[in-house]
Amino acid sequence: MSKTFDRVAAIAFLAVGALFMVESQRISKSAYGSAVGPNVFPFLLGLVLALLSIKLLLETMRYADSCKERQPLQYKKFFIILIAAILYAALLETIGYVITTFLFLVVGFQTMEKGALWKSVVIAACFSLGVYGLYVKLLQGTLPSWPIWFQ
Repeated sequence: MSKTFDRVAAIAFLAVGALFMVESQRISKSAYGSAVGPNVFPFLLGLVLALLSIKLLLETMRYADSCKERQPLQYKKFFIILIAAILYAALLETIGYVITTFLFLVVGFQTMEKGALWKSVVIAACFSLGVYGLYVKLLQGTLPSWPIWFQ
């Protein structure tokens, strides 16, 4: 484990999470016909990211000072996930939440651990449809669901 890399990543993700929470407050608090405003989901995502970053930062404090075996940094996986996240953000409105989230999760799962494609597909489909159903149908929030050409 790279203690320095983990600390830098934790601080960077903590900053991104805080930025999400602060910027979500600039989104209007209510949407027509929605019980949950569009600012809630980005705020909660930022909060989860910030909390997980704090957890990672605290865990790096417990690392042993000397690692017996130094593992190489996995730049290829990092850049694949980074590009997938950028594409996810860029295509969310165009393609819709369900499809972009599904594709992002499948790419992420396969990047982190190759194999068991069917398992990645099932988990990604259940998550993207489940979150969409929970947030839009149950909480009556709004998310870009499906592309216009698909409906």
